[in-house]
Amino acid sequence: MSRPRVFLVDDHELIRSGIRSELSGSVDIVGEADEVGAAIEMILERTPDVVLLDVHMPDGGGLAVLRAVGHTDDATRFLALSVSDASEDVIALIRAGARGYVTKNISGPDLIDAIYRIAAGDVVFSPRLAGFVLDAFANPDGSPVRIADLDPELDQLTPREQQALRLIARGYSYKDIASELTISIKTVESHVSSVLRKLQLSNRHQLTNWATERHLS
Repeated sequence: MSRPRVFLVDDHELIRSGIRSELSGSVDIVGEADEVGAAIEMILERTPDVVLLDVHMPDGGGLAVLRAVGHTDDATRFLALSVSDASEDVIALIRAGARGYVTKNISGPDLIDAIYRIAAGDVVFSPRLAGFVLDAFANPDGSPVRIADLDPELDQLTPREQQALRLIARGYSYKDIASELTISIKTVESHVSSVLRKLQLSNRHQLTNWATERHLS
């Protein structure tokens, strides 16, 4: 794909400078802002592919920016980039429409990869955050989302087994699932074996087809 057009929102010049340096040559930076009002105006004007969005800034921070412009143009996607890994920050940004959330200790290559994935329509979370995002993300009425709520046949699976199943449906390797859920590969294998046994399936290929047919990806 062509290089994503990226807009930076952060109220610290030193951080923006570091991000620009890391991204140089890999993406096209089309603008930056250090306050909410300017960010809203410039994002609407320049319609970037991806907005790297700081969470904690004056005047409502990244959440205010996202609420103001996040639903005006589906072509612009938002990736939160924050020092905070607090669950309330992550869930608030995702509910408001962010496509991902990574912490500022992310490496330059991983950040570039995250930007390209977001631009392509994927969702991206720092590995430590993925598990509780799947657990804590809620329906509009505040009730937790469970895959089992969508298909009673899955009710026999534990929440962790449901998470592993969804990631398998997305094509994740055992190693990637272990990273996303911050568990060992051996534990992933144990979860998958349990799922196969409970669903009376023989192998991962059958499991992937079973999950895909139910739109669990």
